[in-house]
Amino acid sequence: MKMFNKKGQALVEYVLIIALISVIIIALVNSLGGYLKDAMTRSSCSMVGEEYVKGEKAGEGYCREKGSN
Repeated sequence: MKMFNKKGQALVEYVLIIALISVIIIALVNSLGGYLKDAMTRSSCSMVGEEYVKGEKAGEGYCREKGSN
């Protein structure tokens, strides 16, 4: 009876698991990306002393100087 090397099979399984996790992470970032961008923009506005202006859609917010219209 011939014994086969099963190391290659395990490697393929690990690659498939990593690929699946990568696809899930990419899908989450695409769906939540605008909200993440708004959170980062809001934080940076407060750091530089400007006010955050919410955009019409997620990810469209921006900073402007306080008191300006």
